[in-house]
Amino acid sequence: MTEIRTPRLLLRSWHDDDLAPMADINADPRVMRWIDDGSVRDLDHTAEDIERWEEEWDEEGFGLFAVELLASGELIGFTGLSVPEFLPEVMPAVAISWRIGSQFWGQGYASEAAHATLEFALQDRGLDRVISINRVGDNASENVIRKLGMVPERETAHPVYGYPLRVHAIDLTEFQA
Repeated sequence: MTEIRTPRLLLRSWHDDDLAPMADINADPRVMRWIDDGSVRDLDHTAEDIERWEEEWDEEGFGLFAVELLASGELIGFTGLSVPEFLPEVMPAVAISWRIGSQFWGQGYASEAAHATLEFALQDRGLDRVISINRVGDNASENVIRKLGMVPERETAHPVYGYPLRVHAIDLTEFQA
């Protein structure tokens, strides 16, 4: 698996000692507010998530990176690429996403990690197009998406929970511009 260094972050594979800090992030209602039905996740669910994310790397050649602060080695969350199978109307597609612990919000880490991931997707993995799907009203994610240069493509509803979603996209030619 690829490692990516940014000025402040290391995007890397998952380690066994990432489980507890990622479970803490997933247990924070403020972090999980905009994800699925807004429910927090426990240690077991987080372990299943990480296992699935690692499998995606093997199957797709991309996946979700653990995001670590270079200065301290502390896990602050994830960013990466996945196939958004939960939303069939956008398929085939690869989506970029992130989840950062609330104590790290407002410092530009999500934007820094997402930009490095987008560059990885379009330049290293040779993807022609990447989307991002966010829940309407999640202004923090919307800000990161705009910083990536992605533009709104459509609005739809989550097929399970029914809330409004906004799909943004960027293609290789727009990224290089």
